[in-house]
Amino acid sequence: MKPLTFFAFALCTAAVAAAATAPLAIHGETIHSMAGPAIKDGLILVRDGKIAYVGPATGQTVAADHQIIRAKVVTPGLIDARTTVGLSGLLNQPHDQDMLEKSAPLQPELRAIDAYNARDPLVAWVRSFGVTTLNTGHAPGALISGQTMIIKTGGHSVESDLVNPASMIAVSLGSSGVIRAEGPAAAKSPGTRSKAVAMLRADLIKAQEYGKKRGTQDETKRPNRDLRLEALLRGLDGTQRFLVTAHRQQDILAALRLAREFSLQLVLDGCADAHLVLAEIKASGFPVILHPTMARANEDTENLAMDTAGKLAAAGIPFAFQSGYESYVPKTRVVLFEAAVAAGKGLGFDRALAAVTIDAARILGVADRTGSLAPGKDADLALFDGDPFEYTTHAIGTVVNGRLFADGPH
Repeated sequence: MKPLTFFAFALCTAAVAAAATAPLAIHGETIHSMAGPAIKDGLILVRDGKIAYVGPATGQTVAADHQIIRAKVVTPGLIDARTTVGLSGLLNQPHDQDMLEKSAPLQPELRAIDAYNARDPLVAWVRSFGVTTLNTGHAPGALISGQTMIIKTGGHSVESDLVNPASMIAVSLGSSGVIRAEGPAAAKSPGTRSKAVAMLRADLIKAQEYGKKRGTQDETKRPNRDLRLEALLRGLDGTQRFLVTAHRQQDILAALRLAREFSLQLVLDGCADAHLVLAEIKASGFPVILHPTMARANEDTENLAMDTAGKLAAAGIPFAFQSGYESYVPKTRVVLFEAAVAAGKGLGFDRALAAVTIDAARILGVADRTGSLAPGKDADLALFDGDPFEYTTHAIGTVVNGRLFADGPH
């Protein structure tokens, strides 16, 4: 067996593409499987898009049809737990910006799957840093902006990369959820926090009443279908969770209050003030998709801190990292870097890596498929030539569903 060198691996994109579906034998000096202790001098065998073996390389025989790759460090593919990639595109021009519809304040019926562009260069760009799974969709900026979905970064088509077409309903409380509509819709948009919560409450009550009427035995008394209320019904019955962007402590508490009132299942998003209400978040049992570690501190996020992740971990609150959404940034953040900074700000290597792999997978409900390396799971891997959280390290390759990509070292 003659493994590829790092240099050759980075340069052989064409050869890799030709053998993209070949069985793989990945030798890692260190493998962080997230299913147990780190494996030194480890081996991962991949066949038919799944992991067939992960463990020590000693004593293992590699079949002749396997493409052999060597990396210093191998981790599960990274998971971006909250992004707009694929709806927001690389060019940051109107034609590739579909993440926020401003014609009305509440549009839970908008589906990410109907706008996602698997072939946008931004998808390949985040993949080049080891990101294999996205929870992507409609952005903060409206009271209910639409839905998110979970998808792999294979970059072929939305159908072939799809994991969950309707993951969460995106809600925004605080300044990102008020006075954001344009034109005639602006008059119907909330201008204060209390108005925003009242509008949410009113629509949830309408959805409850709609559900009762739709369930009547007398077909003549059933109301016509209403996609907006049907989406809210899925939130009410727990089929879809509400992903609530709330940064200030009063907005976090308002979200928890609504959850108790309507028995909602939430995922809290952003949470710049999380350190002020740790006990309340912990008592709710809801996980947090924390704001990007290096996000700008202003307005609702004026209290964010780089050590908030460490405080969530110490409090025993499940959390994951995200690239998030900022309308004035033409590309996207990279969860690898956000986790790296948090690791150095009190979180530590192991918890930081978990927050972009197995913990993120658990929060998104996909841990049976990805987030850790174990036989039978999807072959999603990130390959590095050093410590993943060191800025001098390069992501030398990414494996998505068993397909090897060499998008270029970073």
